[in-house]
Amino acid sequence: MNIKVWDYLDEFEAERDDIMAGVEKVFRSGRLILGESVKNFEASFSSYCGVKHGIGVDNATNGLFLALKALDIGQGDEVITVSNTAVPTVSAIRASGANPRFVDIVPGTYLMDTAQLESAINSKTKCIMPVHLFGQCVDMKAVQAIAQKHGLKVIEDSSQAHGAMQNGAKAGAMSDLAVFSFYPTKPLGGYGDGGIIVTNDSKLDARLRRLRFYGMENQYYAEEDGYNSRLDELHAEILLRKLKRLDQYIATRRKLAVRYEQLLAKTSLQLPKIAPGNFHCYYLYVARHADRKRIIEELAKRDIHVNISYPWPIHTMRAYKELGYKEGDLPQTEAAAKEIFSLPMYAYLTEQAVERTCAALGEILNEPIG
Repeated sequence: MNIKVWDYLDEFEAERDDIMAGVEKVFRSGRLILGESVKNFEASFSSYCGVKHGIGVDNATNGLFLALKALDIGQGDEVITVSNTAVPTVSAIRASGANPRFVDIVPGTYLMDTAQLESAINSKTKCIMPVHLFGQCVDMKAVQAIAQKHGLKVIEDSSQAHGAMQNGAKAGAMSDLAVFSFYPTKPLGGYGDGGIIVTNDSKLDARLRRLRFYGMENQYYAEEDGYNSRLDELHAEILLRKLKRLDQYIATRRKLAVRYEQLLAKTSLQLPKIAPGNFHCYYLYVARHADRKRIIEELAKRDIHVNISYPWPIHTMRAYKELGYKEGDLPQTEAAAKEIFSLPMYAYLTEQAVERTCAALGEILNEPIG
């Protein structure tokens, strides 16, 4: 049995008839750009999040960029975020003209350490961008309290947190703007790139609709400089159909996470910790061990494949050298990057595959499993 860290083929076979009916519907609609499928998906997804407005975009990287532009954040400004995230979080900040200012993480959850936020704020700070990493939310009560005290905007990078909750509030509903990714691996994944920005602010909604469409409200007339960042009809229709199954996907992920916990609790692996008040959607199931390299190599010999999210903290990357950070500046982030790895996790992963993965880990570590 070849066990992949993620795969979509079983999902596609199970959902093929519905997906292909959606493709047929779009192709026969006579409208391929910004039609009814995008409109319906925007309304449905924002409603799912408990937010008034949704603006479909071509990918979440551009979604974060447009969110910053809509808030007039740019040249010379700073955005506080974390270094243990996907590069797109930071590339979007840089594309806007702003610079990231990094804070460290909380060991165990790997989420932004909100206790460090105030010390990172200076006269250039305009925004806090918490990253809801691996499927659970940053402490948004703390983020919002600090943002309000200092007059800062908040953008949730919710790219990995579809359906995640904190104290009953959905990811995406706890900020000025939030951005989700529909990259295929995500809890709600498409069959290509896609993203959405959600907000309760009607003025921001209107501006974002302009910005994603060349700055135009009416065809051929630009009200402001804009971009081409539209969600395609085809992706929107597929996502609309899959949205009806999202809670089912999350329930399966959570069930598999429980099975991992049951089987691996007695091992020396550090397993995911859930922050207080959080409902984890388990985009990834991230374990930690000092002997990571050997574990990954031995799993591969058994045809079990894992991933590392993320092996290099962004502040240590050559591309961001000019930001002035050096190794040792974010010790918790750097320590985690050397030891974390993601076990197989997706909605169509079988319990048998989880059990085989755990049995292999027990053999490799020479430790009992549950």
